[in-house]
Amino acid sequence: MITVSDKAKEKVIKLKQDAQLDDTFRLRASVAGGGCSGLSYQLDFDDEVKPMDQEFEDKGVKVVVDMKSFLYLAGTELDFSDGLNGKGFFFNNPNASRTCGCGDSFSV
Repeated sequence: MITVSDKAKEKVIKLKQDAQLDDTFRLRASVAGGGCSGLSYQLDFDDEVKPMDQEFEDKGVKVVVDMKSFLYLAGTELDFSDGLNGKGFFFNNPNASRTCGCGDSFSV
């Protein structure tokens, strides 16, 4: 499962409202090759659920993940920071053995 912190929930709701997206849109989390540690996180809104996607709902936020990415993201919490040391979404990923300084990429 992928969970969502309270701060991430608030930000996702605001972004959906600002973009005027209805409830058919889910947050799509995925992993792609790249970044300084080898794998990078990606987030987007998507109104399509593919047959092999894993779908979760936490705190009213629907998250969809393709099966390949789910292997890297299982047990991850999506969080959001608006502090002075960085602003944006970040992943608390128990599967990551190493992350880069900015937190945008990881390796297992």
